[in-house]
Amino acid sequence: MSNKIEPRETGEPTTYGFELPLLLFGGFRSIIDELHAELAHRGHPDLRPAHGFALQAIGPRGATATEAGRRLGISKQAAGKTIERLSELGYVHKAGDDQDRRRKLVRITPRGLEALALSAMIFDDIRSRWASTLGPGRLSGLEADLRTMVPGETFRLDVPGWFGA
Repeated sequence: MSNKIEPRETGEPTTYGFELPLLLFGGFRSIIDELHAELAHRGHPDLRPAHGFALQAIGPRGATATEAGRRLGISKQAAGKTIERLSELGYVHKAGDDQDRRRKLVRITPRGLEALALSAMIFDDIRSRWASTLGPGRLSGLEADLRTMVPGETFRLDVPGWFGA
């Protein structure tokens, strides 16, 4: 099959159903790749996309490996490996739970909070560039249309588990 899309009789290009998810994923991927290139440039070269999801799953109050795994849609063991790597990199640390000494909570370190804050700023910069290229109205319209089409939660943390399933 050719990559060239022939126009319909109406003058509109012919599109196929499989293109929409690939284009949406391509947009997601280009944003995430740009984010991580900029994070690396700004002192966080070892962060990976899965790490961002894990930091979100841990959250500001901390989480156990079991809780993080459940939020990510992965096993406790897989969550534990990700948490261990984030700990080695200085983004999280393990601590006792004040409410239950048997539980080991994972908490985000100042370095992890810095990476999350920096990510938010970079995402804003990327969005601004998209608005510059597409036009602010078109980008806002695209976002509104996606909010209409995406059921329920728009931000799900279980992407790593969903991809791995």
